[in-house]
Amino acid sequence: MYIATLIAKPNQLDPALVTSIRDAWGGGDALWLAPDEAAEFPLEREPANLWDVWESCQAIGKDLIVQPQENRRKKMLLADMDSTMIEQECIDELADFVGVGARVKDITARAMNGELDFEAALIERVGLLKGQPASIIEDVLQSRITLMPGGATLLATMKAHGAHAALVSGGFTAFTSKVAAMLGFDEHRANTFIIEDNRLTGDVGRPILGRDAKVQALSEITTRLGLSSEDVIAVGDGANDLGMLQAAGTGVAAHAKPAVAAQVAVRINHGDLTALLYLQGYAKADFVLA
Repeated sequence: MYIATLIAKPNQLDPALVTSIRDAWGGGDALWLAPDEAAEFPLEREPANLWDVWESCQAIGKDLIVQPQENRRKKMLLADMDSTMIEQECIDELADFVGVGARVKDITARAMNGELDFEAALIERVGLLKGQPASIIEDVLQSRITLMPGGATLLATMKAHGAHAALVSGGFTAFTSKVAAMLGFDEHRANTFIIEDNRLTGDVGRPILGRDAKVQALSEITTRLGLSSEDVIAVGDGANDLGMLQAAGTGVAAHAKPAVAAQVAVRINHGDLTALLYLQGYAKADFVLA
């Protein structure tokens, strides 16, 4: 059995749309997870025209996901940080803060779209920060970093139901430590700035945490907890997230780069991070507010 889920921004999911798609696919009774926002219905098989219907839904601002019904409520969340759990790319904000933003943002965009080698791009971007006072990290954290909508509720709800949450970023521990604490992650992994005499040296600690390290984190953490990859819902937006998204039981491309989303079956482009709860069958009445 499969489950089809339709998700929209609050008050923007028309019951007629849900009924129309359900009837066309011969689905079972629709269950409303949130009035005018999220609904689901069972299916006996994955529809042959799924992606045609998906395209039509995207055109009117609705997310449509079809997934196996079995084991869709997960025991672990594995999340990227930049442009996923927070609304910014930390290194872009640091660069903009010190006046080299345009160059760094271009490198970041190309790396996240898979056009550049992640490690080489990271080293190049960090190099442009050489000599800057380490205090800029706290300045950027305080003045420029904002949480992605729905993230705190996602964490609070999954953790209330016993799930483990890990933040795994190609960014930096100076940021993941703060974001993990703010949102309630159980652990975090990221790269480290090399700092000497309270200034950034322009280098990053080795080994660099990139695509392979995120897959490794999934394997190591699940093994430690006695879970399998099928027990994991992973979320990210960039090319370095693809490995973990494809390895997890449910990999979610959230507001992802087009080249990334094209390689992932579960895509959220309109809903916020609470969409990951609807995907698992949580109703809005089940949400735990942080």
